Amino acid sequence: MTIHLKTQADLDDALVTLLKLDPRLVPIMAMTGTPALRQRAPGFAGLATIVCGQQLSTSAAAAIWGRVSAAFDPFEPATILKARTDRLGRLGLSAAKIKSLKFIARELAEERLNLDVLAEQDADASHHALTQLPGIGPWTADIYLLFCLGHGDAWPAGDLAIQEAMRIGLGLATRPTEKQMAPLAEIWRPVRGAAAHLWWSYYRVLKKREGVIADQKAKTTSSKGKPAVQRKQPVKKKPAVKKQVANARAAKKRSTKTS
Repeated sequence: MTIHLKTQADLDDALVTLLKLDPRLVPIMAMTGTPALRQRAPGFAGLATIVCGQQLSTSAAAAIWGRVSAAFDPFEPATILKARTDRLGRLGLSAAKIKSLKFIARELAEERLNLDVLAEQDADASHHALTQLPGIGPWTADIYLLFCLGHGDAWPAGDLAIQEAMRIGLGLATRPTEKQMAPLAEIWRPVRGAAAHLWWSYYRVLKKREGVIADQKAKTTSSKGKPAVQRKQPVKKKPAVKKQVANARAAKKRSTKTS
């Protein structure tokens, strides 16, 4: 049975299940507190938002999506199919993203693609179906399944923040690759989506704790036989000016007596 993360209560229940499946995560949860559910709009608009933001900073992605969504309101497959390519380009979309959006819009309009059905399928099957679409890579597919459809077992294995959080939280020697992330998360089925929320939350905590991630990386580097990053030594405070003057006068007097 597919678990859905549609509400905060759904996520809370999934986290309880997660901690029972893997007690190693109990101290992680104790540090982060209960993660907040992250959601985005479902359907074509939700997928288009993620596509528009691929390989862009958060601010740049928001600016482009703001222009696109304002120009096509309501944002529907039919309007994108009719839109001129040059107009979409002027709004900030690359040729590859325009091609991807038009292809997806055509598949939806001609009913060869049903995004809602993906929420009920096995996470791996839904992931595979999405990645067959042009411009939809593994990360985009998993983020759509998790944030837009609330699929409880979606697993963004290619997310760098989750990879780094797991490296530190699980005490791994190196940051796991996307391929290595799948077997590591197998124990968390069918609530890998809840695990993703927890690891994102843990990563944010680590970033706020100054030096934690840097220090962990330094230890990893030294364990490979390479020189670890040296920590900056605290700067010694110079003596107060008055004290320096007094010391200089005393030294001068001693020098005069000696001569």
